[in-house]
Parts: sequence; structure tokens; C-alpha cells
Amino acid sequence: MDDFRSTYRGGNKSELIALVKKAAAGDYEAFGKLYAIFVTPIYRYVFYQVKDKMTAEDVTEEVFLKAWKAMPSCCGKEATFSSWIYRIAHNQVIDVFRSQQKHVPLELAAEVPSMTHDGEIRVEHQELLNAIARLPEDQRRIIVLKFIQGMGNQEISQVTGKSEGAIRILQMRALAQLRETPGQGRLGNGY
Repeated sequence: MDDFRSTYRGGNKSELIALVKKAAAGDYEAFGKLYAIFVTPIYRYVFYQVKDKMTAEDVTEEVFLKAWKAMPSCCGKEATFSSWIYRIAHNQVIDVFRSQQKHVPLELAAEVPSMTHDGEIRVEHQELLNAIARLPEDQRRIIVLKFIQGMGNQEISQVTGKSEGAIRILQMRALAQLRETPGQGRLGNGY
């Protein structure tokens, strides 16, 4: 599986590995390029977990600060950089939930990256967000990583620490629950 497939469509894997090597050696410019490649997907992943724009921005910033500080640990592991940075994001989201000791109520921000402004599609997008938000945390995380971030089960396994079998089971349960969600229009039939 191409580890960078979902986050680096505009370039090739060897270029990204070279950037990771340079950044691990302390090259600020190379890390800035990695930031530019990964900031939107990481923000989107965090936002779908915490459902609050400001919290998602803060967590995303913290993810990249931690990544910069830990870049030397990437030496020899350049091909798994995508999983590594998502794992940092995953851990930061867990820290947010622990510090809040409860989930933040769903607040649908109009500024989610790549959200369309077409009325009908936007309503469907909001229905989907609402349905996903009602899923248990583990199922929601799998659905976001799989269908919104475009990751494969192997990479999701590296990010979440769950086996690929457990990921498949969580995905099946989540999709079954989304199909049964009343009043969700195409959601009930689309999966």
C-alpha cells in the first residue's frame, strides 16, 4: 500500500521521503513543506473528532509542534510518516477528550475544508456529519479515517493501534448503524 496515497496526491513517494529525511535532519523549509501537505488532512481529521473549529485549530497546531520536536525519531521510518503524524493527532484528540471528560456537543462549522456551498449537497453533508457524530467514538474515528481521509485498513491500524480485523468490524457496525439512521435521506440507502 502506498502510505502517502491519501495525503500526497500531487507528488511522488520518493519526494515525500526526501522531505521527511531533510526535516528529520533539522531542515525548517522541508518541515514547512510537510506542514503544507498535511495540515488540511490533519485539521479535517481532528475537526471530525472534536467538532469544534477553535479546538481543532489548537490541536492541529499542537500536532505539528510535537511532530517538529520529534522529527529526529523519523530517521529510518520515512515511509511511515503519514501514519506517524496521524498517530500524534489521534493521541492529541484523546488528550482533549480526557481533559474535557465528556464529548463536546456537535457544532457544525461552515468552514470545514473542502466543504461545498451548493445547497442540496451541503444539506446532505450536514446530515452525514450529524449521523457520523452519533456513532460511538471508535466507529466514528474509523469512518473518518476510511471514508473522509481515504486511508486503507493497514494505515488506520497504525494510527489507531487496532488490528485490521477490529477495524473491519468497527467499520461494518458503523455502516450498519448509518444505514438504520432514520430521516437521513440517502444515508440510509447509500452505504
